[in-house]
Amino acid sequence: MNDDTLAVGYADLSLFGQDPVWLVVAKAVAVFAFLVLTVLVAILVERKIIAWMQMRLGPNRVGPWGLLQSLADGVKLALKEGIIPKGVDKPLYLLAPVIAVVPAIMAFAVIPFGPEVSILGNQTPLQLTDLPVAVLYILAVTSVGVYGIVLAGWSSGSTYPLLGGLRSTAQVISYEIAMALSFVGVFLFAGTMSTSGIVAAQEGTWYVFLLLPSFLIYITSMVGETNRAPFDLPEAEGELVGGFHTEYSSLRFAMFMLAEYINMVTVSALATTLFFGGWRAPFPFSMWEGANTGWLPVLWFVLKVWGFLFVFIWLRATLPRLRYDQFMNLGWKILIPVSLAWVMVVATVRGFYNAGYDAQTLTLVVAGVTLAAIILIAVWFRMKGARARESRVPVAGQDTQFDPMAGGFPVPPLPGQTSAQAEEARNA
Repeated sequence: MNDDTLAVGYADLSLFGQDPVWLVVAKAVAVFAFLVLTVLVAILVERKIIAWMQMRLGPNRVGPWGLLQSLADGVKLALKEGIIPKGVDKPLYLLAPVIAVVPAIMAFAVIPFGPEVSILGNQTPLQLTDLPVAVLYILAVTSVGVYGIVLAGWSSGSTYPLLGGLRSTAQVISYEIAMALSFVGVFLFAGTMSTSGIVAAQEGTWYVFLLLPSFLIYITSMVGETNRAPFDLPEAEGELVGGFHTEYSSLRFAMFMLAEYINMVTVSALATTLFFGGWRAPFPFSMWEGANTGWLPVLWFVLKVWGFLFVFIWLRATLPRLRYDQFMNLGWKILIPVSLAWVMVVATVRGFYNAGYDAQTLTLVVAGVTLAAIILIAVWFRMKGARARESRVPVAGQDTQFDPMAGGFPVPPLPGQTSAQAEEARNA
């Protein structure tokens, strides 16, 4: 294993904090503009792709080929009446959308878009700022954003939004643990928690190849963290009307929608940074010396981010929403134990390397592929067992008695069914 693969390095943070004020403001505005424009495009692209997958036309009325549909939707939301129900806790009700949006934007402050470039004679990295614990900063800020959803559900004074807020709390607790554990392998390999340092450490090999289980755990957790299908339980319209934002309208509803899509962009950019080399060019473009210099790396970064956004859309068009107990089982019984086991494997390999043993990259790759296969097999067997249990639940007309716990969780009787306990009590 060469030094590029397992290089203990510390990011050079001396490049940050040297910019003039006008350049810092320009970078902040550029990041905000990138996020807003990406959200507008993502909404349109999502509707178009899902329509294509479902053999429909999709938006095609507003503007040429429907390209102005997202703008029209924004204007429509802005012109709607902002209704505030009587029973709400007004200060928290009004504050919740702000709490959801602001941390989503702040998380992008430490994402590197590219290498060091020259802007009007000033040498500066294409990154707003960086920290020695930048990835932990992203985790902390995005965790604060979830309070917006929780407070929205609680302050609405309605049952269904409250249930959506409670579900969001459970999702964060369940899936943020697995997400944080998936980062440990990256930290051990890169020797730093700085985002620019992690990108620099992937100059030789991207971590998606060396840390495949970490990557699989992360992409599963990021879908749960952003409340996207098939994990969109806090806003399950089939069960909770509209979930935590049922009582919101106009621009306050638009802010929740904006926060959801910005969070999608943030977790996609984080996946690109941690596992796909960040702004570094993919093969075979990486063989060209100029592929990772100047402004061109911004293109590689944006393409990778859009690749993950397409995965979000693909999942929404393909998979049905999980049942809540299935969702919790996946987080607590599969992702977290597998994450812990994988961290032990990576730490062992890292320890042998630091002790002077020549650990081969192939060993880690094989271990990762094996563990990923075990994960898939475990999920398949669990789903197969759940289907088998459900098939044993009696149907009305076939059996007048049933076991309320036959499916693994209590269910009420169907018409014409009675439990054995009720039958015994009646005969007594």
